[in-house]
Amino acid sequence: MMQEDRNRAERKLRTAARVAGRHLPAGLPPLLYLTDPDRTPDPVVTASRLSSCHGLVYRHYGQPGHAMIARKLAEVCRRRHVKLLIANDPQLAMAVRADGVHWPFAARAEARRWRTRFRLMTVSAHTPDQLRQLQNAGFDAALLSTAFPSASPSARKPLGPIRFRTLARNSLVPVYALGGLNAHTAAQVAPVAGIAAIEGIESVFGPENRP
Repeated sequence: MMQEDRNRAERKLRTAARVAGRHLPAGLPPLLYLTDPDRTPDPVVTASRLSSCHGLVYRHYGQPGHAMIARKLAEVCRRRHVKLLIANDPQLAMAVRADGVHWPFAARAEARRWRTRFRLMTVSAHTPDQLRQLQNAGFDAALLSTAFPSASPSARKPLGPIRFRTLARNSLVPVYALGGLNAHTAAQVAPVAGIAAIEGIESVFGPENRP
């Protein structure tokens, strides 16, 4: 991606963030950057380029050195006023004083006992039925996938913008769109949902894409 294209994509993402920020509850960042050991080679560098409109979900999957990476991310996120959530690891989240925890759908019951420990608790939903089960579960937001066609190996059949918007609009819990989110698709869901992305944010802010 050329520098001019990166700048254009960043402007579009920030515009979508402003739209999403108008309807999301206070404390929820309009843009969530999700890390991945294979697809985000240096999340600390990427985090250093984010701003207060972003949140960061660190998904370490037990990779070597994850505790050290989490500490570095916590330092950068505090300095950049970026909300930090640790995925499925409340102990690590407490150790680095993260803002919260992001939970897989299967761990939603376990999440209840951590509710008072963190300012933010988000959860994954991979189907409309899972989203319905989260309506009164006490989470601050749900990340609903797959919104758009995605190259992720775990991606399901995309919901598409019309169905996604209907689900988000009717949800009692705030929703983030995940799957295929980028500078071009974010505007289609921003009026009703937050934006969560891996490559869509990495391609704009990631270390391999900056001179």
